[in-house]
This record gives sequence, C-alpha cells and structure tokens, in this order.
Amino acid sequence: MKQDIHPEYVDCVVKCSCGNTFTTRSTKPELKIDICNACHPFYTGTQKLIDTGGRVQRFADRFGSAKDVVAEREAAKKAERAAQIAEREAAKKAEREAKAAAKAERAAAFAAKAAEEAARAEAEQDVQNMEDAAAEATTEEAPGVELTEGEVAEAVEAAE
Repeated sequence: MKQDIHPEYVDCVVKCSCGNTFTTRSTKPELKIDICNACHPFYTGTQKLIDTGGRVQRFADRFGSAKDVVAEREAAKKAERAAQIAEREAAKKAEREAKAAAKAERAAAFAAKAAEEAARAEAEQDVQNMEDAAAEATTEEAPGVELTEGEVAEAVEAAE
C-alpha cells in the first residue's frame, strides 16, 4: 500500500432510525441509517409482501394475464373440436337413417312383388281348379257346367 493516500479506519457508531445503535469499523466515525437488522421485516419475521401496483401487476392489468389468454384459446379449441365431432356424428346418423330408409323401400318393393306373385299363383291355381272341375263335369257329362274361355279370363282377372 502507498503511504498517506488512504483514509483512516476508525471505530464507527451506527445509529438506526428505530433507536438501535451498534459499533463497527469504518472510515467515518458515525453513520445514520434508516433500517437495521433489528427493525428490518426480513430479519424480524414480520415481512409482508404487498405489491401495490407493481410493474408485473400493471402489465397484467393493461394487457391481461397470459394464463387467461391461453385458457381462452384452449377453451375455443375444445369447443371447435366438440362441434366438429358433433357434426360428424350427425352426418353418420343421417347416413345410417338414409341407408335404413333405402333398405325399408327395397324390402317393401320385394314384399309387394312377392304378394303379386302369390296372388298370380293363387289365380292360376283357381283357374286350374276351375278347369279341372270343368273337365270333370264334361267327363261326367253334367249339364250346365261348361266354362267358356271368357269365363276363365274373368276368373283370372278377378283373382289378380
């Protein structure tokens, strides 16, 4: 160290605004401070975190919290996804209903065709029975039991 350029290092009395005093060493003989270890909230355990209009809070108040924005965005995505799923389900249901209706129409057409064929077969059977009865009547030569072709055609039309 160089000689005669450094301040003198002396005992120092430190006085706090709370009334606490203690001694230490410094280049000044007396120090006045606003807060010390006896009155500082961190050391005394009475620390209170009060953020009255801090920078972060003011930013959040002005532009909104990022957490809220993300939550809103996620909720919108979920709602859109639910709407798409509901749309697909409705389309599938409509398709199933259309297929069922087409199947019912085919079944009704098949049933009508089967009923028509059954009626035609029954009419043919009636005609056959009449012809057999006429044939029996002519073989036995029973008077008045002759069927003409017109009567047979009328019977077929009536059966249909």
